[in-house]
Amino acid sequence: MVYIIIPESKPDARVMLEVEAKFAVRGLDAIRSRLEAMGARKGRREQERDVYYNAPHRDFGETDEALRVRYDDTGVTLTYKGPKVRVGGAKAREEHNLVVNSGETLETMLSSLGFRRAATVSKTREFYYMGGVTITLDTVEGLGTFIEIEILTEDGRDDAAARIGAIAKEVGVDGPPIYTSYLEMLLFKR
Repeated sequence: MVYIIIPESKPDARVMLEVEAKFAVRGLDAIRSRLEAMGARKGRREQERDVYYNAPHRDFGETDEALRVRYDDTGVTLTYKGPKVRVGGAKAREEHNLVVNSGETLETMLSSLGFRRAATVSKTREFYYMGGVTITLDTVEGLGTFIEIEILTEDGRDDAAARIGAIAKEVGVDGPPIYTSYLEMLLFKR
């Protein structure tokens, strides 16, 4: 999956692409060992709770948009994700993030404006870094374990996608990439 990242601080800055692939895995121990053997630098481990909202004036499930309030160890972030669009053999979506001081106040405001809670996704996420690549190992409540491999690039999405595929193979991922979000997977499971 490819995400279009629009820098918030510099209107004239170049648009960055976040090229990402997510894979379901049976367990994380073997992948951790392979990442360490490959020289990946272990980063933080954190709990994330993502509260998704639906708009009163349109159904985000139908428009393929998302509005998320993320609580993690660093604070609270409001994220809008635009509809997915095809970019070559991958997908892209516009994404805007805003750090907020109080998630509770933000959620009260959203509810007062008619936005409805759609679902909550809770996960434990472990970060690894290797030569411009971010790898996360996710344990998602109610869904299982996953690996996400991400590369931020200005224009080399095909190179990034090939590199992601090579890393996935090297760490022992044997299944196809998953293009649905954790939210979509959780709602489908219900």
